[in-house]
Amino acid sequence: MPIEITMPALSPTMEEGKLAKWHVKEGDSVSSGDVIAEIETDKATMEVEAVDEGKIGKIMVAEGTEGVKVNAVIAVLLQEGEDAGAIGAGASKAPEAPKAEAPKAEAPAAAPAPAVKAPEAAPAPAPAAPAKSEGGKIFASPLARRLAKEAGIDVASIAGSGPKGRVIKSDVEAVKAGKGATKPAPAAAPAGATLAGGMSKNQVIALYEEGSYELVPNDGMRKVVAARLTESKQTVPHFYLTLDCRIDALLAAREQINASAPKSKEGKPAFKLSVNDFVMKAWAVALQRVPTANATWAGDSILYHKRSDVAVAVSVPGGLFTPVVKSCDTKTLREISEEVKDLATRARNKKLAPHEYQGGSSSVSNLGMFGIKEFAAVINPPHGTILAVGVGEERVYPENGQIKIGQFMTVTLSCDHRAVDGALGAEVLGVFKGLIENPVMMLA
Repeated sequence: MPIEITMPALSPTMEEGKLAKWHVKEGDSVSSGDVIAEIETDKATMEVEAVDEGKIGKIMVAEGTEGVKVNAVIAVLLQEGEDAGAIGAGASKAPEAPKAEAPKAEAPAAAPAPAVKAPEAAPAPAPAAPAKSEGGKIFASPLARRLAKEAGIDVASIAGSGPKGRVIKSDVEAVKAGKGATKPAPAAAPAGATLAGGMSKNQVIALYEEGSYELVPNDGMRKVVAARLTESKQTVPHFYLTLDCRIDALLAAREQINASAPKSKEGKPAFKLSVNDFVMKAWAVALQRVPTANATWAGDSILYHKRSDVAVAVSVPGGLFTPVVKSCDTKTLREISEEVKDLATRARNKKLAPHEYQGGSSSVSNLGMFGIKEFAAVINPPHGTILAVGVGEERVYPENGQIKIGQFMTVTLSCDHRAVDGALGAEVLGVFKGLIENPVMMLA
């Protein structure tokens, strides 16, 4: 019997992806483990391997197709002795993938019942009501919550068709298409287009003279970054703590360590530490020394992490990644430096695996290389904190009645007040300051 090859879920939150490239064509024979396609999500491009051997009987989704739903059939594999005539059963399912978002404008008005069945490729029926946790929280993806809010729909009234009744994007769109929401969106604001001040995309465009701008559609990464950070600022109670760190000792230690690096025949050093490597190490150690600050809010509970898994913000064209350095406190400065460089390079090439940018309890965002003196970063959920680092610069300061000059760096800690309160945030930031100003203490 023909084997259906479906769109894989490359991460727990993935709902759809782009079939970027086929490495096979119809009629090709494949074995288990052969790379057959490349799937592009908002965060990475990953290879898909065959799990069975056989012959590619039919490719159901063309190369370059976007918005392919998870579990949609993308190809049919024929087993030994089968021919194209056996594809009938698999081919009948193929149209479901592109139709997953079809009923947007053509769907007739439905009865006002909110439990509208989502047009998913998966055969499981939509539940009668959205699933709730023990604490009464509605399970919904960040994108679904944003779309529902923009359309004036109560997400609690939507029947979820995702895993465990989770409300996903297509569920919201189905309710809008069927006019089943209690608060329909204003006609002037198309779905997903309501901006600050209640203005729609078209209303914003109308403010500017035609030809004075270039309209560039947002790609998947930019949409996800916008959705996640908007949700973070709207749902996470941020507060900010700022202090200055004197880094003369750090710079001296860095210079000494880099000078001791072995050289190649061409005179190139084996490694070169950056100030950010010291920041990552110091922050990871500080989280270990104040373990209650190494926390993540989880609704009716708080997760206190045993490891210091610290993410580092990496700017890439069209957005940013936050790859995670696992057990950062246990690694040497050189190991941190090499790992951050590797993660950053692969992030810019969209070659990170999901487990490399998911998880973690805190982040470091450093804009010092751009000359930024100080800034307050937005927390990256589900992290409990994020440390924003400014430029190291020479400043005049008083000491024992004398005026002196030293190198200083301003840092700002953004905290989720639900998991890390003011006194706790001040304590962990104070420990970080002590480690940065006396870097030898990172080894104590």
